[in-house]
Amino acid sequence: MTLILDSGGISALAGNRARLSELRRRDLWPPEVPSVTLVEALTGDHRRDFEANRLLRTCFVVDIDETTAREAARIRTASGRAASTSAVDAIVVAVAETRPNPIVLTSDPGDMASLIAQSARPIVVVAT
Repeated sequence: MTLILDSGGISALAGNRARLSELRRRDLWPPEVPSVTLVEALTGDHRRDFEANRLLRTCFVVDIDETTAREAARIRTASGRAASTSAVDAIVVAVAETRPNPIVLTSDPGDMASLIAQSARPIVVVAT
């Protein structure tokens, strides 16, 4: 299984040692984080971002290539909600669909589910 975090997943886990321990115990650590997710998860202020940055040091931050970006665009458009759905969330789904047994940890399972419905593979969504 591969755990993928969106910005809500990062926020929910930052500083939450009990939840991190549970994910490690279930062998779901370290997760993957698409690099563009950092735009939504961080402020650029090292004091405010301290807990998130501490968490991110234990994650695999995944660079996004053109193929993944194009797949995210397809997913977002096919959802019929492109005007109101985050491009970053679409990228999270595009990354997830290339991983074995993907699980996406998100604070917005509704939006994520509309994107995942357009995926070629099953992806599990877990709300934060």
